[in-house]
Amino acid sequence: MNVTPLVWVITIAVTVAFFIYEFFAHVRKPHEPTIGESARWSAFYIGLALLFGVGIGVVSGWTYGGEYFAGYLTEKALSIDNLFVFLIVMTSFAVPKAYQQKVLMIGIVIALILRGIFIAVGAALIENFTSVFYLFGALLLLLAYQQAFAHGGGDPADGRFMRFVRRHLRVTNEYHGDRLTVSRDGRRWATPMLLTIIAIGFVDLIFAVDSIPAIYGLTEEAYIVFTANVFALMGLRQLFFLIGGLLERLVYLAQGLAVILAFIGVKLLIHALHKNELPFVNGGEPVTVIPEIPIWLSLLFIAATIAVATVASLVKTRGDRRTPTNDRQSTDVTGGRR
Repeated sequence: MNVTPLVWVITIAVTVAFFIYEFFAHVRKPHEPTIGESARWSAFYIGLALLFGVGIGVVSGWTYGGEYFAGYLTEKALSIDNLFVFLIVMTSFAVPKAYQQKVLMIGIVIALILRGIFIAVGAALIENFTSVFYLFGALLLLLAYQQAFAHGGGDPADGRFMRFVRRHLRVTNEYHGDRLTVSRDGRRWATPMLLTIIAIGFVDLIFAVDSIPAIYGLTEEAYIVFTANVFALMGLRQLFFLIGGLLERLVYLAQGLAVILAFIGVKLLIHALHKNELPFVNGGEPVTVIPEIPIWLSLLFIAATIAVATVASLVKTRGDRRTPTNDRQSTDVTGGRR
């Protein structure tokens, strides 16, 4: 895939322009978005992402187009999981709904910057050390295990890192609008809003470790990695307010993501064997006994896994909600069963 420096400059400039517009048009004035506003913008950004993928397929071929769509689906699913943790953080810090947009916007920008750094580092490693695919594959298998069995194991707003931050910052007990710091008695104090932003940034760092090796398991094209991440993050703020309570109903999302990460981890290890240069593995020669997983199969597997995890989550939570209702309906006014 031939991507010129000019294309890179234009892509980054348009990305920055979109986020600047988002801030001045929607975030600068604190408010809670309506369902209609969130739905329209979510549809716009998802449509734009799909249109961009079609453009890649038409211009550069559908192998790259398939890589983009597989990467976009994976990053979108990971981003929704990211939103769930954002929700936990904002609930822990009792962020007023009017200010949640600003927290989300800053969190998304931090995520994009961190992922941009990781993308550049990943591209450099792949260019110079093909054996890094072994490392990425092993890392994804470890992350898949943690995602499946250790998800939600603590409050990210009250972990060791945040306790360390609290010990070294003077923090007010109350919010002061959406300000990050305030002056009191000639001294600068942090507000709970600043603590929330720090916690969100720390969460973003952790998620970037999941995100970048996962998408490099689907494509080696840095441009596709970058644009898939950009489009996955665009509209995430509106999606948060659109799906609202639905986040808490996606009870099997962690397990679905674990399956996807494990699948990509295996795919990476197979790819590493095909490019093998390690002298202690097959004498430094490539191992091609197992065929590589084609991108169409990756795309199909990822889409099917997300669909199954979502449907299973909604069916289970609907059943859980119905059980108490059915119990009440089957009890008469005297307290006896009918």
